[in-house]
Amino acid sequence: IRLLAIFLEGVVFGLILTIMLGPIFIALTQTGIDKGARAGITVGAGVWSSDLLVILFSYLFISQVEALVQDEVFKYWMGLVGGFILITFGIVIFLKKTKLIKEGGSFTAKNYFGFWMKGFLVNTVNPFTFIFWLGVISTKVIGINMNDTQAFVFISAIMLTIIITDTIKVLGAKAIRGRLESDHIQIISRVAGAALVVFGIVLLYQTGNKSFM
Repeated sequence: IRLLAIFLEGVVFGLILTIMLGPIFIALTQTGIDKGARAGITVGAGVWSSDLLVILFSYLFISQVEALVQDEVFKYWMGLVGGFILITFGIVIFLKKTKLIKEGGSFTAKNYFGFWMKGFLVNTVNPFTFIFWLGVISTKVIGINMNDTQAFVFISAIMLTIIITDTIKVLGAKAIRGRLESDHIQIISRVAGAALVVFGIVLLYQTGNKSFM
């Protein structure tokens, strides 16, 4: 019963995280609409890989990671680099000419690596990723003295929820994609690109206001 309660609590945390609209949501849905479900899922895999890496570091090096995340110099450079990466992604997506590509089209391993890296970078440069997982690990896992089994169940529930909901987002984008023409996809790509630019500018603005300089 205790493990079931921990699992359900993890599901709730996962749902809270996944309903927040942001650059990750934009990256998933835009890729799903523009390139298809497989490409969108590959972006999702990059996001999940980034999450797992942050979880591992947070769990193994909680005191060091907590000190790092609270460090003003780290927050400044993280915000600066993250903002510029989001703006760059946004500009590329906005300016790139898009066209309908049939599901299972001619994507190479290099293309799929690019999709994966897109998800990995967008998630990794998002300061909220570190804040969320550091908070989860420090307060819910270490803070209440979960044992290894309980921690595994809790974190697995969060990740499983994220993976399922991200997949649903991509499949939903694919369903919409089937009803769109190339012109519509071009408009959506430009809106998505503009949104990423806005996220990047906001991140740079927040970083500038909290500058340690």
